[in-house]
Amino acid sequence: MRSNERDGTIGIGALAGRFGLAAHVLRHWESTGLLAPARDAAGRRRYGPADVVRVAVILRGKEAGLSLEAIRTLVAGGHRVRSEVLRREAEELHARIAAAQASLALVECALGCAHEELTDCPHFRREVAERVRVDRSGGKARIGKPSARPA
Repeated sequence: MRSNERDGTIGIGALAGRFGLAAHVLRHWESTGLLAPARDAAGRRRYGPADVVRVAVILRGKEAGLSLEAIRTLVAGGHRVRSEVLRREAEELHARIAAAQASLALVECALGCAHEELTDCPHFRREVAERVRVDRSGGKARIGKPSARPA
């Protein structure tokens, strides 16, 4: 849809195109309460400057790994609520970063390994042993956390 020069609003296609999104994404965000565009006399969505900023905020939150629910809470909640959500998100990010670092260490170790078979590598075998520990009492394998240190 075209921009409306008279009121400074833009249609859904123009807004979606500005951010490289499909129009259905904006409709979804509207259905979840993240966006609330005005409507023209024909019922078409009209987005103003505040809506443009809101889309940028939503995208920035998504880039930071936040869920739409967390973003909705952040933009609607007060300082205390925002702090709680951000603290929880920071904890989850730290956990994901630690897991990614452990994965990277394993991959880099494997890249530098001189063994023909990966399973012959003592570093790899040690990482596998740390990942799968045998419960001595029942003999059942249980999944454990991967090592956070490089092999």
